[in-house]
Formats: sequence, structure tokens, C-alpha cells
Amino acid sequence: MNDIVLEARDVTFGYVPDRPVVENWSAEFPAGTMTALTGPSGRGKSTLLYLLGLMLRPSAGQVFVSGRTCGDLSDTKRARLRAHSYGFVFQDSALDATRTVLDNVTETALYRGLPRSKVTSQAQELLERFGVDVPVLRKPGQVSGGQAQRIALCRALLNDPVIVLADEPTGNLDAGTAETVVAAMRERARAGAAVIVVTHSLDVATLCDREIRL
Repeated sequence: MNDIVLEARDVTFGYVPDRPVVENWSAEFPAGTMTALTGPSGRGKSTLLYLLGLMLRPSAGQVFVSGRTCGDLSDTKRARLRAHSYGFVFQDSALDATRTVLDNVTETALYRGLPRSKVTSQAQELLERFGVDVPVLRKPGQVSGGQAQRIALCRALLNDPVIVLADEPTGNLDAGTAETVVAAMRERARAGAAVIVVTHSLDVATLCDREIRL
């Protein structure tokens, strides 16, 4: 039986008091699996991802990482846990326009207390692997949308995270780039990570091990 890497237990959250977006929601995410979160817009899929990613705190219930509750962790400790255990892929890539391509990929090393020089080679290998054929000193505004999403994927995978959270990672991509992104996340799951993907794409959901519909 696979270890449970990430778990939500009776999680409730609302941006407005007495109007929960998520209510008493529970799910387990085992190591080595890829899960699709699907459902109509406005049902709280992205909110759930932020709760699972420790970027929001539930008003009730708990999120567990590798069996440990995160409810009592300070913001600093939650940020440290994200830096060491998580990889995030967002629909709009969320790259820093003021930094180079290489700096965007390696920035997560700073949150783990590592100098960029320690991960530069790995970052360059990831960029080559995913076909980011642009100068590494170029800025995000000088690359295509597909290239930007591949750069974001490299950033997410740099630390070999045990949890990967992706919010509509293929929503704005051409078919070829979308296939590359999904294949990389499947590979990360096969390596033992728990991968959770918010998606409206039936094709992406079909490629996951299971689907949780909201």
C-alpha cells in the first residue's frame, strides 16, 4: 500500500464568513499517484489547491503532509515545508519578469538555503530536457507562452518534490507542449510523488490515476 503523502481531513474554507467555498472536504493522496481535480468553474478547485499547498489556512479541518498536521505550523515553517517538499505549476506560469530564465528556475533554491550555483547544472539539464531552446539570460517577456510554461515546469521539478500541485497547467498550451507537461508530471508520480492536477481537460483527467470531481 502506498504511503499517504498528502491528506485533507474535513477541510472547510471560505473567503467570506458563513459562505464556505470548501466544506468538510477530505481526500488522501498516496505516493506514486496522479490525481485530477475536476468540476465546474467556481466549485473551489483552485482554492483546494492553495489549501493543500499550505498557502491558505482552513477555517476548520486539517491538512497533513507525510502524516504530520500542518495546522500548528507558523508561516515560516509552512514556507520552509513548501520549499523542501512542494513543486507548483500555475496556469499563467507565474514567472518573475524582472529575472532571467535561469534565475526563475533556480529561485526556489534560495528558499531551501542553497546557493544558486549548487543547482545551476540541474536547472540547465531540465531546460534542455524540456526543450526550452532560448538563451538562459533572456527574460520571460522574451519567450513564448509555451516556453514560459516549460520554464515554470523546470522550476517546479528542480527539487524533485514529493508533492506537485498544478493548476490548469495545460489550459493555454498547444497540444505538443501540453503533452510534454503532462508526461513530466506522470514521470514525477512514477518516481514516488503525489501529483494533483486541477483541470477542465478530459484528456488530462484520463491520463491521471484517478479523478475527484467537485
